[in-house]
Order: sequence, then C-alpha cells, then structure tokens
Amino acid sequence: MSHIKDYIQLTKPTIMLLVLFTGATALVMEGSLLSDPLRFAWVMLGLYLSGGSANALNQCFERDIDAQMARTSKRRPLPQKLISVRSSFIFSIGIGVAGVVMFTLAFNILSGLLALGTILFYSLFYTLYLKKTTDQNIVIGGAAGAMGPIIAWAAASGTLTLTPVILFMIVFLWTPPHFWALALFCQDDYRKIGMPMLPVVRGEELTLRWILYYTFAVIAVSLSLLFVGVGIGYAVVAIVLGACFVKKVLETMKLRTEAAERGLFFYSMIYLFALFFAIIVDGVGLIS
Repeated sequence: MSHIKDYIQLTKPTIMLLVLFTGATALVMEGSLLSDPLRFAWVMLGLYLSGGSANALNQCFERDIDAQMARTSKRRPLPQKLISVRSSFIFSIGIGVAGVVMFTLAFNILSGLLALGTILFYSLFYTLYLKKTTDQNIVIGGAAGAMGPIIAWAAASGTLTLTPVILFMIVFLWTPPHFWALALFCQDDYRKIGMPMLPVVRGEELTLRWILYYTFAVIAVSLSLLFVGVGIGYAVVAIVLGACFVKKVLETMKLRTEAAERGLFFYSMIYLFALFFAIIVDGVGLIS
C-alpha cells in the first residue's frame, strides 16, 4: 500500500489528466455513451490504463536519464529508487495489457488496436529511438499524447470520422509549443544528457519562431470544428483563447526571460483545457 502513490506517479498522472479530458470531450461530441455512464467510465479507465502503461514504460527505459535531470530526479520514483525496476516493468506491462484487453473485449477490436499501437509507438519507437535522434522528436512523438479522442471515439462508435481527427490534430499541433516552451527553460538539463531538443540544437530564436507557427496552426484547426457542427459561441471562445496564446508567444519572443518562458508553458496548459472545456459545453448545448 505504501507504494501505490509511486506506481501512480509512473503513469504521469498530470499528462493522463490531459488524455482523459480530451478523450471525454470526444465522447461528449460522439454522444452515444452520455446515457450510459458506466460504459463512459470504462472508456476512461481503458484510456488511463493504456496511456499510463506507455508513460510508465517510458520512465522505466529512461530511468538513468531521469536521474541526471534536475526536473525529474527528485520527482519520479525510479531515480529515487522508491520502487524496483523489475516491479515497475511488471506494473507497466500489466496495466497496458489490461487496457488493451478491456478495449477489445468491452468495446471493439479497433479501439484495442489503437490503444496497443499507442503504447508501442510511445514506449518503444519514441522513447528508445526518436527522442534521441532528431530535434523534431516532440513533434512526431506528440501523436501518442493526442490519441485520447481517437481511441475514445473508436471505442464508443466502432469507427472514426472527421471529428475525432480534428480533436487529435488540435492536441498534436499544441504539443510542440507546449513542450518547446518547457525545453526553453530546461535547456541545461537536456544539454547535459545530450537530448537533441530544438532549443539546444537550433537555438532559442528559431524555437520561438516555430512555437508561433504551431500556435497559429492550432488556432486554425480549432476553428475547423465549425465544419462538424460546433456553435458560434465556441468559435468566439477559441478565437479569444488563441489570441491570448499568440500574445504570450510574442511577449516571450520579446522578453526572452525564464519567467516569460514559464508563463508561456503554463498558459499553453490553460489554453488546451479551456478550449476542450468549451467544446464540451458546446456539445451539451450550453453555448451555441
């Protein structure tokens, strides 16, 4: 019982909150499980198990790297030796298998395959290869963190449409600005371990320019939800949130201080949760 908190930390609960929230947004838009809260909850549990497995395996494979980084050495259980590597692997694989089996048996094989693909992509391809070989690592690897709406929609409907793809693209395009902002004020950590994050390899100026480009792309894609039935009220919220995002990026480009970079990083989280909350509110008919 004393290690429950440590095992939960392996799943990266903060990141999983994002996955669950975006997945729940997809279920609200899809609509068929709104009258079946138990199955809605089963989808959420499946997302946590499969996504948490990918995150936990990531920590298992990167335990030595995490031990060298100030940002992770005192926050993650494996560098602190709070739990063993063997038990961490068993836990990681176990919850992943449980999540994939749950999606396959309780819902459909499509959602099970998508969950399995996400685990393998993030824990193996991204963690063991992509992250260490290209400064575009977070761009490509961000696909895994954006899969919540896709898997949830597939579980509920057995198929995929344009709507979950747009939700996926919002998270996918949001990920680089979010993590590059983090990388800006954690450059020393990444430089120390030889991780080719964009600010380390290409410099701050280019990184901030690409953050601005991706921010504009996120705003454009967020407004494309108008083509699948969201209301004008949501569009107004999306424009206001997007304008604030652009303002934060421009301020960071001008100030070039750690405080500004941290402010951009935290606003990016506020932006995504507020945007998806507006989608949920629109989906249940409270704004139009």
